[in-house]
Amino acid sequence: MSMQILRTSTFLRWTLLADAATCVATGLLMMLGSGQLEQFLGLPAGLLRYAGVSLLPFAAFLVYLAKRENLSTQGVWTAIVLNTIWTAASLLLLMTGRVAPTELGYTFVIAQALGVAVFAGLEYFGLRKSATATVVPA
Repeated sequence: MSMQILRTSTFLRWTLLADAATCVATGLLMMLGSGQLEQFLGLPAGLLRYAGVSLLPFAAFLVYLAKRENLSTQGVWTAIVLNTIWTAASLLLLMTGRVAPTELGYTFVIAQALGVAVFAGLEYFGLRKSATATVVPA
């Protein structure tokens, strides 16, 4: 069995780091400001806090990927899939009726979902542009 290893392009590296930075910023905002955000967004503080906390390990994973000289395609695909799941879950949250966000809350959820979708697309583009070598274990 062989594994695909990437020579990480500068574009992919910067995309992963930008994704990580937005995860840290948004995660800390939602985690530390959940009470205040609940009032403005109409989203439960517990949901905001949990979502914020969940972004921090993901950000660490993205930094880990970005700092590697070479990485497996599976690592980048993991980031793309997790971003896609976050986007879908965000939009499904609004469609289920389980929350009653304010207009600002709808705007917040949709904007961050679209931002995450853009990162997934940019990471896919970066993956396609990175030089690939097949490594066959001895």
